[in-house]
Amino acid sequence: MHLSQEDQKVEIVLKGKEATAASFELSDGCHRSDNRVTAVPCSDNLEESLNQGPGGSLIYSINDRPPWYLCVLLGFQHYILAFGGILAIPLILAEPLCIKDNNAAKSQLISTIFFVSGICTVLQTTIGTRLPILQGGTFTFITPTLAILSLPKWRCPEIGGTPDLNTTAAPASLTDPEEVWKVRMREIQGAILVASVVQVVLGLSGLVGLVLKFIGPLAIAPTISLIGLALFREAGQKSGAHWGISALTVGLIFLFSQYLSKVNVPLIAYKDKKWKVFHYPLFKLFSALFGMCGAWLVCFLLTYFNALPSSPNEYGYKARTDINLDAVTSATWFLVPYPGQWGLPTVSFSSVLGMVAGVLASTMESIGDYYACARLSGAPPPPTHAINRGIAVEGLGCILAALWGSGNGTTSYSQNVAALGITRVGSRLVLQTAGLLMVILGLFGKFSAVFITIPEPVIGGMFLVMFGMIAAVGISNLQYVDLNSSRNLLILGFSTFSGLVLPTWFHSNPQMINTGITELDQLIMVLFTTHMFIGGLFGFVLDNTIPGTDEERGIKSWRETVHGGGRAYFSDQSCYHLPFCMNFLQRLRFLQHLPFLPQIRSEDQGTQL
Repeated sequence: MHLSQEDQKVEIVLKGKEATAASFELSDGCHRSDNRVTAVPCSDNLEESLNQGPGGSLIYSINDRPPWYLCVLLGFQHYILAFGGILAIPLILAEPLCIKDNNAAKSQLISTIFFVSGICTVLQTTIGTRLPILQGGTFTFITPTLAILSLPKWRCPEIGGTPDLNTTAAPASLTDPEEVWKVRMREIQGAILVASVVQVVLGLSGLVGLVLKFIGPLAIAPTISLIGLALFREAGQKSGAHWGISALTVGLIFLFSQYLSKVNVPLIAYKDKKWKVFHYPLFKLFSALFGMCGAWLVCFLLTYFNALPSSPNEYGYKARTDINLDAVTSATWFLVPYPGQWGLPTVSFSSVLGMVAGVLASTMESIGDYYACARLSGAPPPPTHAINRGIAVEGLGCILAALWGSGNGTTSYSQNVAALGITRVGSRLVLQTAGLLMVILGLFGKFSAVFITIPEPVIGGMFLVMFGMIAAVGISNLQYVDLNSSRNLLILGFSTFSGLVLPTWFHSNPQMINTGITELDQLIMVLFTTHMFIGGLFGFVLDNTIPGTDEERGIKSWRETVHGGGRAYFSDQSCYHLPFCMNFLQRLRFLQHLPFLPQIRSEDQGTQL
């Protein structure tokens, strides 16, 4: 795995934008599934994959149907690629949800988030953009979630202590210990549920394009970079359990993802009735997975030979692999997640507004992924209706995640987009198979429980790399901006620094907010303790109010990169059509004016991006 999923997500947004600036020939496979495109040797990196046109380089393009066994193998590879990023989310939320020591609850959360991610992947590839793109948990929802759970009424009760009778969780927590975390989960569910409606509306109404007109690199850079910077405490706490093991994890990830990235491993395959040897970039694709498993294995050996402390009070104890073995033995073999399994979601105004910031950030990231995915899968650049529909389906996926109670939403995974360029298989059917595999494996409780045994310092090492990459990739948006301009430096510096200072102050001084209206106090606390909201808000407002040219702000070059300079593409857009009712839509011409449905003029005249 190449570092991680969510951190690579934002990176691919940029690379995908670069890719769309180049013209290319459309692969016949976009609309004729009986044709095959001649394969060429895999590129050494994703940039080369993006800069090469898909025509003449794909084995299977978007509408092609590979053999079932190939779909299963490649689908499982996509599952493994998304594994690290999806798994990290419930592990981050465990402590603020008060289930740090509740292995059964963590196992259920892991099963639920994989199960829902599979459903959303199938929906996105079938009725969304219809691009081969995987859906999974998003880090953009982590920051507002942590801000909500840091409110005084949602702080975890001390072990053996008496719950605060003034909190809404108190009555339930007095009678059922399980309610201590379930009532918090229901609050997060309600916030994601209502906030995701905004994303659905943005997609169905076509307002996505209007919103993006006012968002430039100076708003995106602090928003995304603060997602990673805000999580430094979580990374430090887990890494600090044993810095040696954390350093080993980081070192292994760097070894596989960077130093060995150009080393292709010889593998044997049976093709055309004979065995063939081919070279595969194994280390590059699975670097984070290999790094995590390598450190995990070292911890297992140290535990087996009793080289780690056996007392919970000694430093290094949390590096042992036998601490949470009861999670595997006590987990059920078969577990079916279902909507409302934690109870009826609760909704509060402050929590919803805080979560909207995460929804908007997730929307911005996904649009760049669509362009990169289209290029690598042999499809033309996505037309407006496909982008609108994709954003709407992502919102629908977040609603489903809220109903099931995964504690998070869903978004597009760019790491899996990168895999398309290396495997040269851009078939939609492969990703649909990956979605089905995620659903099936999410049903096995013991399979999910195995991941709870990963030692904390190993997780901490993964976090160090993942969160650092998110911060760095956010900053890389500044490549479009004139950094010699004092205007831009002032906006960037102030918005980023404020995004760190204000939330820290509000966390340290919650008693200072006392308007006399409890709901208003909670709203102020949630918004002003969400780092990405503060940084993004200041960046957005200042960039759009302080005078500056489009060249100085980076708007002109950024839009040209994302949208290919506004050029029209004359190509067959049929791969973006819905798989049903197209004849009905063509008969009722007025439906073609809806911004999320295919339009005849986009096929006849090309799509203006």
